[in-house]
Amino acid sequence: MSRVQTAPGSLPQYLPGTRELDDVELLRMGALAPTQGFGEAERPVTLEVPAAVAMRAQEAGALELVDPEGVPLAVLILDRAEPVSDDVMSLIGPIRALPGIIRRPFSELYAPPSETKASLDRAVLSVAVAAPLTVSDLDDIRRRAGSAPVLFIVMAGIGTPVGVSAHGLIRATLVAAESFKESHVVVVPIAARRESEDDAEFRATVVAAYAPGPEILWPAGVGELPNDIAVVVERDRPSGLDQGLVVFLTGLSGSGKSTLAEALRDHVLENGIRTISLLDGDRVRRNLSAGLTFSPEDRETNIERIGWVAAEISRHGGMVICSPIAPFDRTRRRAREMAQEVGSAFVLIHVATPLEECERRDRKGLYAKARRGEIEQFTGISSPYEVPGDADLRIDTVGRSVGEVLTAILDLLKSRGHLA
Repeated sequence: MSRVQTAPGSLPQYLPGTRELDDVELLRMGALAPTQGFGEAERPVTLEVPAAVAMRAQEAGALELVDPEGVPLAVLILDRAEPVSDDVMSLIGPIRALPGIIRRPFSELYAPPSETKASLDRAVLSVAVAAPLTVSDLDDIRRRAGSAPVLFIVMAGIGTPVGVSAHGLIRATLVAAESFKESHVVVVPIAARRESEDDAEFRATVVAAYAPGPEILWPAGVGELPNDIAVVVERDRPSGLDQGLVVFLTGLSGSGKSTLAEALRDHVLENGIRTISLLDGDRVRRNLSAGLTFSPEDRETNIERIGWVAAEISRHGGMVICSPIAPFDRTRRRAREMAQEVGSAFVLIHVATPLEECERRDRKGLYAKARRGEIEQFTGISSPYEVPGDADLRIDTVGRSVGEVLTAILDLLKSRGHLA
């Protein structure tokens, strides 16, 4: 879970997030040429890591990037590290591809752009696919292609497919391709960029690297789906109460997260709405994350474990409530990504109770100990809390009852179809 592992005589290892793994694969395949690594000005491709990871990479001069199974994929040759925040650094430098292979479904459809261009004639019509193709999309493709073959370039990176998972988009495109006399499907792990302008430019650059000829069609993905494609989408993305849900409450110690999480759990169970699991911060620390410290690196590991377990539960349609402090934006975003990767909804709730009120409520005396220096790395005192900029709901509990706040949460979840 995003931790450096150093064996005698080897480079430190690091497991990037899914978004960065997609970028590693594009770099390995030469899809971002002439860009050769992270942090180059031409491309918005960055690798942000905990400061402890950056320190070890600086000591070694390089960092080995591995997949979730620990298979080495590439070595980042470190040019420099630049601070992003107190606890996060951005690593800059080229990567050297290693023989490791990322194991995933439809692996035979992933190929370097050089192979794709070499196997197809320039007369092919290239179609960039980010959403299931509609009836009007397919009619337009047939009209534009005429008798020419069609290359479907499926953009299957994290955050890119619209209204469907990456695997669902691939399945839907394969169904669409069957209706053409000659068609080819290639899958490209194009992860979404944070800024829309960067995202559009990034997609266009990578797709152009794969297109054998100058003509590229960008379907709108709007309108009615053909019946066979609609079946694929419905199975991939159940809606309403059938969709998995992660409700992630974040805030300072004493903000009321655990109380609200328990109140929400009780409401759901009492009303028999859906199956539910609770991953409370303290309980997770005693069980799932026993042995971890409160260092920034271990805190990130703790949140990533929570996010992973929550995603696995929600993958099967369950509802999960998480209530850790989760002080860092990077790992909160990672938890959201992990849920979205498996087709689940993710709702981030910032319990924004002020620090002064949290200290006043402190029954365990933790804030007082932190003020005296008896507790190191205590969030809000000696360690930062990064206020969420992407919260779906922000709640200040001062002067409000548990029932009032719970009603606000329930109203949000019901408005989005997650609860009846």
